[in-house]
Amino acid sequence: MTTTTPTHHRTNSKYLPKDWLVPGLEPQTKAAKKVVTIVICVLWYTCNISVVLLNKALLTTFEFKKPVILTLCHMLTCSILSYFVSLTKIFPRQYVQTRSQLVKICTLAGVFVTSIVLGNVSLRYIPVSFNQAIGATTPFFTAMLAALIQAKFESRVTYISLVPVVVGIIITTGGEPSFHTFGFLACVGGTFCRGLKSVTQAILLSSENEKMSSMNLLMYMSPAAVVILIFVAAVVEPTGVYDTLELLKSPFFCFILWANCVLAYCLNLLNFLVTRYTSALTLQVLGNGKGVVAAGVSIAIFRNPVTVQGMLGYFITIAGVVAYSESKKRTVRIRSLSRGEGVMKDNRPSVNPSKV
Repeated sequence: MTTTTPTHHRTNSKYLPKDWLVPGLEPQTKAAKKVVTIVICVLWYTCNISVVLLNKALLTTFEFKKPVILTLCHMLTCSILSYFVSLTKIFPRQYVQTRSQLVKICTLAGVFVTSIVLGNVSLRYIPVSFNQAIGATTPFFTAMLAALIQAKFESRVTYISLVPVVVGIIITTGGEPSFHTFGFLACVGGTFCRGLKSVTQAILLSSENEKMSSMNLLMYMSPAAVVILIFVAAVVEPTGVYDTLELLKSPFFCFILWANCVLAYCLNLLNFLVTRYTSALTLQVLGNGKGVVAAGVSIAIFRNPVTVQGMLGYFITIAGVVAYSESKKRTVRIRSLSRGEGVMKDNRPSVNPSKV
């Protein structure tokens, strides 16, 4: 008698969000789930801030002025660790179904690594606090690109909430004592690409058979990103490998680079787990708070100067992002209720009025 693997372990069909973690690994009680959720959120904060600060330290303090090579190290580590984690079957593995799907994943990889490289480039020239302030405008780019590319429009209130996001970053930029034009443009470009990646992913992997959990998508995007980055590094940083090998002679630098790469992968894993145990909206809210904490910690460590105008602008931006998140949440809730009412009217089920 032969046994077969459950469908959601080997194909993309019936692969629902609830199946994105192998059954048996879930906490069995509400108290246990609450503890696990808190631990995961704390680890997410720690990894997120650590990666940003270590990137800054590597690119400035350690004189590792190779942002493309640094991104290549991240993606190479993600490729290796993704493969080994997939062997543990912590999350069900999905497979690439068609050549078209593979091309779409490679396209996403290109946009993904562009955003990371530009973000790392910006850290060479501008402080982490300014980098995080600009990064907070990602929802603005995502909303604008969704409207332009997908013709997907939000409510008027949602668009109004984006006004302080833009106004705040303009105020912050005007009050930034460490402003660097190239670093600023690189960071804006990276933020734009993050928004483009979200929109592109929604377009390219919209089919039910092509949807993937974030960890499966990372597993397939990482090798494609490595190939892309090898060619980019050969052109942009031709001496990058030699310079990196020279720096690796220092055990301390070697440890910091290794820790940075492992934490970069762990951050992706924790992104997945935070979304799994809470929601995508919670992850966005945590991200808003992370930017503030990372900015504060970086100021304390790197002693970069800040101004009252810069701080005021940053908090206006964050307030706008929070308002945007709340508006999106309200819109999703209203749309869900509208769809539910439509189903009830069509099917005319017997409903207990006390439970409506």
